[in-house]
Amino acid sequence: MNRPRCCQDNAHRESIFHTMKTEWIRGRTFATFADLEVALKAYIRLYNHQRLHSSIGYHTPKEYERLVA
Repeated sequence: MNRPRCCQDNAHRESIFHTMKTEWIRGRTFATFADLEVALKAYIRLYNHQRLHSSIGYHTPKEYERLVA
């Protein structure tokens, strides 16, 4: 949650939400809330296990976690 007039507090989360909307949600329709929930869970799995992130050396978050542990 942001502090009043401090939009930078949630910059990382906002970036993830923007990426998710751009790559996964825009242009799609969902018949039910359950369908949307399934799609969001699938995107989270993709984001953490398959999608490469430039900020961590083009690794997935899961790979990077193993590398630095």
